[in-house]
Order: sequence, then C-alpha cells, then structure tokens
Amino acid sequence: MMKPLLASLVLLTASASAQVPESGRWQELRFSADEVDASMQERYIDRTVDLAAAGKLDRDRALLARLRYISAELIRAAFELKPEVARWQWEVHTTSDADVDAICMAGGKILVGSAFVHQLALTDGELATLLAHEVAHVVAEHPRETLSEAMLLNRLPAVPLEVVMARLDSDLSLQIRLSRLSSLQESEADQLGMVLAHRAGWAADDMISFYRKLGEGEQAALVSSAYPASESRLSMARGMARLFND
Repeated sequence: MMKPLLASLVLLTASASAQVPESGRWQELRFSADEVDASMQERYIDRTVDLAAAGKLDRDRALLARLRYISAELIRAAFELKPEVARWQWEVHTTSDADVDAICMAGGKILVGSAFVHQLALTDGELATLLAHEVAHVVAEHPRETLSEAMLLNRLPAVPLEVVMARLDSDLSLQIRLSRLSSLQESEADQLGMVLAHRAGWAADDMISFYRKLGEGEQAALVSSAYPASESRLSMARGMARLFND
C-alpha cells in the first residue's frame, strides 16, 4: 500500500486542467479539489470557533437570516453552472469582527462581516451581489488555482498543500508575484457573480447599486489594490446589466 505522504506527493505531480464557467479560461490545477476543500474547511472551523469564543459570531440574527435566504438562491444558480457544488457542505455565518468584509472559502464556507454590510446599508439585492461575487470565486475554483500557482512559483519539488498554504500566508514576495492572477480572478468573480445573481432572480439595478456603493466606501478590503479600479467595476456592472436586459 502506498504511504499517505508519498501518495500525496504523487497527486501533486499530476496536474489537471479545468475551465472557468462562463469565461472559458483554462486553469492548471495541481491540488485535488477534495484536498483543498478539506483544508479550507479546517481553517473555517478554526476561525468560526475563535470568533464564537470571542462573542463575535452570529450575533446579528436578522442579518444571518437574510444571508441564508439569499445564499440558498445563489447556490441553486451555482449548481446550474457547476453541478459539483451540490455535494459541498455549505455554511453561512456572520461576524461582528470589523476586519471581515465577506469571504467564501473553497467547499462553500461563507463568512460575512455585519459592520461591512451595515456600513454600506446593503439592500437584499445588493447583498446578493456581494455574496454572488464570493460564491463565484469558489465556483471558478480560484482558491485551488491560487494554491497551485503558488507551488509552481516556488520552483521547488512537489510539496504538501499545508506547506504551500503556510508559505502563501507568510511570504510577501510570493503574494506580490501572485498579484496579476489575483487581479484576474477578481475581475472574473465580478462578472461571474453578476451572472449568478441574475440567474438567482436579482435585478441588474441592484448589482449596479452595489458597485456604486462599494466605490464610494473605499475603506473596505473589497476595494484594495488586488481589485479592479472602482470606476472599472461600475462600468463592468453597467455593461453586464445591458446584456441581461437585451
């Protein structure tokens, strides 16, 4: 029987190709989806346990109910584009931690900051656009792609996933080298997210309104240097809206 570590390294040496839904962009993926999902689930559990211990998890019950209702519709729309999402163990939580805006980890683990939502006074349609952007990242397998690219950029023999994750967390130079991919992924998530929101039944005007509010906020992580310029994102939203209305 092959030893676990050896089996893991053998898997790493065999790359897989995949296409991003809608855009059709090809990706080279070095880690298996199951492996990435399991590791991200561990991180999500650790983070939510820490937030719960600090009294910062799911305190805003009204927002949590909104998030769970809206995300259910988006997950159904995601299933149409990527049937694998039906087997993911989706989770949705909210946190009062002011450092959190919104994330969706591989495998369908969603965490949304209540301060961020209330600061922008997001309507349900705008909140759906925010969630759709995050869901789009995992539908497009961006976390898996980033980890795969991080391993390739290190130019080292195949190493286990946890080693790559640790390097990505701590190595600023590696993060900088991944910035072009990150920017591409954010643009992709904007467009794919709007497709998901549209398929879930949300109005294009809400999507435009979300990107307008996001650009006006400027202090949030979602308008950091990794993201397209606010004006470009708003222009993209208007262009996508025209496509939906044609």
